[in-house]
Amino acid sequence: MPQYVAFLRAINVGGHTVKMDHLRRLFAAMGFANVETFIASGNVIFEATAASPRDLEQKIGASLQESLGYSVATFIRTTAELAAIASYQPFPAAELNAEGHTLYVAFLTDPPREEARQKLLAFTSADDEFHVAGREVYWLCRTRMSESAFSGALLEKTLNMPATLRNATTIKKIAAKYS
Repeated sequence: MPQYVAFLRAINVGGHTVKMDHLRRLFAAMGFANVETFIASGNVIFEATAASPRDLEQKIGASLQESLGYSVATFIRTTAELAAIASYQPFPAAELNAEGHTLYVAFLTDPPREEARQKLLAFTSADDEFHVAGREVYWLCRTRMSESAFSGALLEKTLNMPATLRNATTIKKIAAKYS
C-alpha cells in the first residue's frame, strides 16, 4: 500500500487542541493503515489504497470537519515527494546554514498562479526570501518568524489559497524516518 504524509493546517493552534492518539484513531476510522503522527503539529503518516492525493485531501478534510467541528485544510504528499522536498536546495547552503536563518516549507494544494507568485516574490526583503517550486513555497527567514514582517496568514492572503508551514528540519526528519 502506498504511504502518504498529511500536513494538517492549524490542528493544535488557535484554541483547537487535538491529542495525537485521537488524531491517529480518526485516521484509522477513515480506513487508513499503519497510522503514525510526528510531533503534535498535525503531521500524519499513513498507508492508503490507491487514491489520488486530491481525493485523500478531500476525504480527510471532510472527515476531520465532521469529527472535530471545524475546517482542517489538508495537504497530502507521498513519501517520495517528501524526500524530494527535503533534499531540495532553494537557496545557497551558506544562507541555509547561517546563524539565525530558518527555512520554512509551505505546502499548497496546487501550484500558485503566476500573478500570485509574483506578488509573493515582491515581499522579498533583507529578512525574507521566497522560492516557489511546484506545490511548495520555500521561505528563508533570516530573523525569528515572530520578528518578520511576513507570516503564514500573509502567505495565504498573497497566494489566495490555503497553506500550512513546516520548518525544513521537521520535513527532513519525517523524510529520513519514512522515505
